[in-house]
Amino acid sequence: MPNSLSERAQRLVFIGLIVGLVAFGLYFTLGGLGGGGDDPEEPSTAPEEARSAGNGAGGGSSLDGLSTVEPSPITTTDEDDVDVLTWFPFEEDELRAAGATAREFSEAYGTIDYSQSPEAYFGVMEELATDQYAEILSDSSRVGAFWEEMSEAEAVAEGRAEVDRIRTFGEDSITFVVTAQSITETGDAQFDENLGEFAVTVVREGGTWRVFDFQPADVGQFGEE
Repeated sequence: MPNSLSERAQRLVFIGLIVGLVAFGLYFTLGGLGGGGDDPEEPSTAPEEARSAGNGAGGGSSLDGLSTVEPSPITTTDEDDVDVLTWFPFEEDELRAAGATAREFSEAYGTIDYSQSPEAYFGVMEELATDQYAEILSDSSRVGAFWEEMSEAEAVAEGRAEVDRIRTFGEDSITFVVTAQSITETGDAQFDENLGEFAVTVVREGGTWRVFDFQPADVGQFGEE
């Protein structure tokens, strides 16, 4: 069938179709078929709320998310009302018992009667000491040195001691600093001999406290180590 349109008319029709397709594409792209509003549609959920909801749904937490759990503030105590004994890993009666052992040992150290045997002198302290320390406390470099000095002077002495402070402590050990004294009577003379400060480490064995070590405080004893 012969074409009734001239070549020039055919070109115009073809150009018109192209222009129409371009116009339709632009109209569709700019939202002409989506309602025609100029303002973008508001999201149904704010970004922050969406993140929070996402965290809650997953059971996790995020630094960017907001907690949905009610806060539970810890109870605080005014410094004037603080019971400092609760800071120790021991009950109050345990501290008293441990201190009593350190004091009794120090008093036994300063109590000497030269007329008795050295075994009697050491025996009192051995009952308060651990088995390990009881075996060596009579060494001349330890308690034995004081016995030799006092027995040569033919001294009769009564020991006295006072717990000054706690130097350090562990889970089952406490090192006390104790001031010891020996009230000595030799012949017609009676005098007080201040023995100085001692570091006394006691350890818990079962339900009792035993002396683990006894040294001058300036040695720098720090518990079981």
